[in-house]
Amino acid sequence: QVQLVESGGGSVQPGGSLRLSCVATGITVRRNCMGWFRQAPGRGREGVATIYGDFDSTYYSDSGKGRFAISQDSAKNTVYLQMNSLEPEDTAMYYCAATTRACWMIRQLAEYEYNYWGQGTQVTVSS
Repeated sequence: QVQLVESGGGSVQPGGSLRLSCVATGITVRRNCMGWFRQAPGRGREGVATIYGDFDSTYYSDSGKGRFAISQDSAKNTVYLQMNSLEPEDTAMYYCAATTRACWMIRQLAEYEYNYWGQGTQVTVSS
C-alpha cells in the first residue's frame, strides 16, 4: 500500500521560505516519478515540480522555476520542496504525488498522470 505524507507547511510572510517534506511508503521515490502540485482556493490543481531517477532529473513549472527546488533523499525515501522568495500567489494546499512510471514517459505536470496522492499541507503567504 502506497502512502505519501506531507509536512512542513505553514504561514510565512512574503519573501520568506518553507521546506515541504513528503515521506513515501510502499513506493521507492528514486525509481518512480515524484511530483509536487498545489491547489489554490477556487482553482485547479497545478503541477509545480517533478524529480526522478539516480541523477535527480528535475522539471519545474514556470511558477516554480528559479524560486523552488525539488530534491530527494533515498535513505529516508523522502522528497522535498524548498520554496524561497514566497509570494501571496503561492498560497495553496501543496500535494505530493507519485506515479509508477519514469518522468520522461509522462506529461510531468499533468495531474491525471499520477496514481498516488498525499493529503496535502497548507502554505499561506501573507503579511
